[in-house]
Amino acid sequence: MSITVTPEFIASLKAMVLEAVEKGEPPGGLGDDEPLFGPEARLDLDSLDALQVSMTIQQRFGVRMPDSKETRRALTSIAHLAEHLSQAGQAGKA
Repeated sequence: MSITVTPEFIASLKAMVLEAVEKGEPPGGLGDDEPLFGPEARLDLDSLDALQVSMTIQQRFGVRMPDSKETRRALTSIAHLAEHLSQAGQAGKA
């Protein structure tokens, strides 16, 4: 499956992540490069949230995220997640 990173795709990822962790959008919206985890993250996500998001990604895109380092890197921000999915989609085509 080929994934092209477009504004629409970014918006759908934001909605998917918020739905997966059962949280509302933070005031002013969720920025593309805004941290999803850690002390600066407004969503206050934890490891269980990361698991929920990775399971949702596997269901929706067929992309497994078994390596915890890779998962942590991919879930740094929405932009990182979009890039990860795009690359995974390209690798899946090869």
